[in-house]
Amino acid sequence: MNNRYLLDCTLRDGGYINDWDFGHDNLVNVFERVVASGVDVVEIGFIDDRRVFDINRSIMPDTESISKIYGKLDKKHTMVVGMIDYGTCDISNIAPCEESFIDGIRVIFKKKNMKPAMEYCKRIKELGYRVFSQLVSVTSYSDEELLEVISIANDIRPYALSMVDTYGLLNPGELKHIMSIIDMNMDKDIVLGFHAHNNFQLGYVNAVTALDYETDRDILVDGTLYGMGKSAGNAPLELVAMYMNEHYGKSYVITEMQEAITSSVMDFQKRSPWGYQLFYYIAASNKVHPDYVSYLMNKRTLSITAINEILQRIPEDQKLEKNMKLAERLYMDYQKNECDDSFDISELTGALSGKNILMIGPGISVDDHKDRIADYIKENKPVVISINYIPKNFHPDYMFITNTTRFLQSVTKLHEKENEDICLIASSNLTKNERDFDYVINYTSVIDEKAEFPDNSMCMLIRLLLKCGCKHVVLAGFDGYTPENVNYLDTDKAYDFLNDKADSLNEYASEFFGSIREKIDIKFITPTFYSV
Repeated sequence: MNNRYLLDCTLRDGGYINDWDFGHDNLVNVFERVVASGVDVVEIGFIDDRRVFDINRSIMPDTESISKIYGKLDKKHTMVVGMIDYGTCDISNIAPCEESFIDGIRVIFKKKNMKPAMEYCKRIKELGYRVFSQLVSVTSYSDEELLEVISIANDIRPYALSMVDTYGLLNPGELKHIMSIIDMNMDKDIVLGFHAHNNFQLGYVNAVTALDYETDRDILVDGTLYGMGKSAGNAPLELVAMYMNEHYGKSYVITEMQEAITSSVMDFQKRSPWGYQLFYYIAASNKVHPDYVSYLMNKRTLSITAINEILQRIPEDQKLEKNMKLAERLYMDYQKNECDDSFDISELTGALSGKNILMIGPGISVDDHKDRIADYIKENKPVVISINYIPKNFHPDYMFITNTTRFLQSVTKLHEKENEDICLIASSNLTKNERDFDYVINYTSVIDEKAEFPDNSMCMLIRLLLKCGCKHVVLAGFDGYTPENVNYLDTDKAYDFLNDKADSLNEYASEFFGSIREKIDIKFITPTFYSV
């Protein structure tokens, strides 16, 4: 008792980075290097009967497949385990332990599956394996629910019960609270495990906190080489090993870990970086699934403040679910900052009705055909309205702003003396900013709530011009969408998440132009994918 153990899960958790396609040579190299380092437990990947066998991947359909990859390797004194995400592998695909290369199986499960998953753990144990019961998102458990799963564990007696900080939400104080509940109520022969994630840069700190927790119980902590893992990554194996060498009399060979990092891990890090990022910090600070953050950030219309405000509106029981319909509804509700725009519409009608209007968008054609645009302005003297940016070669009379991010990127230019006369027309979703706009237009009056992407700024401005009685509009720089987003003057302004939506977005805009053909004359003076 009172032992401290280290588990490497690079080949399993690190596989989220590369779809477990390490390549056979890397699978062998990581395994042999980690075993040579003296790590106590090595996890060789997922057992998932939905996947076909591939000798290059550390995700395998059954225990027999594990032997095809690792069976000829010397595991020395290291315990070798695989992992099953409860519900992804039928028990029939698990051979008895005496016929298998692995010694144990870790079973991860969500709180809602606690009882059937623990029964599954019991069946794994009956096959002769050391079974590890892994509590996914341990922060979602109340103290009472922890006591419930502990009671089941005391009956089944798995080799270990592990706390998984799935979304990297724990700080050391919270971790010690959870450990105290488990430690005081769980059978002392059951190992207490901990798996950290690094959303708050606390993966290593929390791993050390778990190791240093005062108890007579055996403690097991996880790590991955170089912190390799999805999202913000994991506690770095080599750092935890170094700490255990210094404070717990261990003799892990750190150079073997370093060799594995340089030969088999670094290349993956260069291709798909992991580690602490603002994205995962925002998710963890709001205690929500990262997909919500990704969804809202991909809108490219919201400030970070706005994203945080929307995330805080997610109901508690939905925060770790991935309800994108809910996310879209909350986004739309947030954007609907209703206002009475009747006076502003009246003022704009007086300024724009009966005038020639030139709308300038962010397409690359604005540069490619700048002479044509300049000639049009010289000959026709239109009212020039740009959308969400200030063109490099042309001075707009108005700037129509629908996007908080784009507006913030333009603030510096708007303060320059030559741009002080630009009138700002903002949709009402932007009025949360501390900025006086010349005109504010009700957001909901110019969007199409039935569309997949309701807030197409080009269509929003045309709807506004219709309200103002405009009859003739010329467009430049509205090139349409391509899968590679090559149409943008500034590629940073491209919407990468729309790559696979290019055709449908072009089709929507074309249908929009068709629907207003009788109300307003639309012409393009630069190339476009849209049909008019």
